[in-house]
Amino acid sequence: MLGSATDAEDVLQEAWLRWVGVDLGTVRDERAYLVRIVTRQALDRLRAMGRRRESYVGPWLPEPLLTAPDVAEQVELADSVSIAMLLVLETLAPVERAVFVLREVFDLEYDEIAEAVEKSTAAVRQIAYRARAHVTARRPRGSVSPAETRTALEAFRRAVETGDLQSLLDILAPDVVSLSDGGGVRRAILRPIVGAGKVARLLAFGWYRRGPARSFEQVQVNGAPGLLVRVGGEIDGVLAVRVEDGRIAGLYHVRNPEKLSRVQRETAVVRTRRPAGSR
Repeated sequence: MLGSATDAEDVLQEAWLRWVGVDLGTVRDERAYLVRIVTRQALDRLRAMGRRRESYVGPWLPEPLLTAPDVAEQVELADSVSIAMLLVLETLAPVERAVFVLREVFDLEYDEIAEAVEKSTAAVRQIAYRARAHVTARRPRGSVSPAETRTALEAFRRAVETGDLQSLLDILAPDVVSLSDGGGVRRAILRPIVGAGKVARLLAFGWYRRGPARSFEQVQVNGAPGLLVRVGGEIDGVLAVRVEDGRIAGLYHVRNPEKLSRVQRETAVVRTRRPAGSR
């Protein structure tokens, strides 16, 4: 819901502090009560994050997570936590985002979502409809297998390491979009770069060719194959990609050090749905 593990942990801590002070004898449905607490804390955090991003330097990208390889095989789960999907969710208003996640990812009933976001059930149905249409129009087209993404990444890595402009043009989609997030702390491109020619020239003659030699390690980033970038043996950034028709259509480079704390180790990613037969 937040696109930031750090903010998510803060929300959970705040929710836990509220929960431990509750008289459980007054709680009819503990699960629904916890969903309500966490959702409202997350909404408050989303609004605060929106204000912070007004002064953010350059493009803002979600915080990358190293995930276990088996997450990529769970197509629905991997899609819901991918960098590309989180960027789509960033275009939703806070309440729309909360409703979409609770309904589409966690399969909650409309009345329970309504209690969590303090809206009527009818209003939540309308919000869910609008959010679903918005996401459908903007989400990546089609399903791409982990193997196809790994193949595209390997071709991309070889092209970048050799500075081969033609190989880069071959692996990049004509309308590829490249985003770089340095957060004003690390050097990064301050605007989206669009088009295979511009992105390929940047990669072949600019960004990746400067300074010390870089190494690339294939890892799992947010449920999909990605690249861990090292300079002098130290983690310098993470590259996530969106692949369409065998070519890279989206390139997302996170260098902001504040967003790289979760790439030192794998983060468990699971999804729990409402038990069958429960309200």
